[in-house]
Amino acid sequence: MHIISPHKLRQFWKRHADAESSLRAWIKHVTRCRWNNFADIRASYPHADQVGRLTVFNIGGNKFRLVVAIHLNRGKVFVRHILTHSEYDSGDWKRDV
Repeated sequence: MHIISPHKLRQFWKRHADAESSLRAWIKHVTRCRWNNFADIRASYPHADQVGRLTVFNIGGNKFRLVVAIHLNRGKVFVRHILTHSEYDSGDWKRDV
């Protein structure tokens, strides 16, 4: 899969250094994947959730949430939000759903 805007992830781990290793691992893994459906995503990430048209990944032992739009037919993953757990719980990101 091709990740669109990994720059957002780098910006986030500059503010939250404890997210860096988990986000780097996520990037490395996802760029090697070729998902065809949500079951493929769940096989890689059992705790991934589908929320409307977005997919939410738990990052860093559920400390952070990565919200992406995955276009399976194009092989692209668009980073929409990377949030702390409390930012995620506030629900502001749901306007994109």
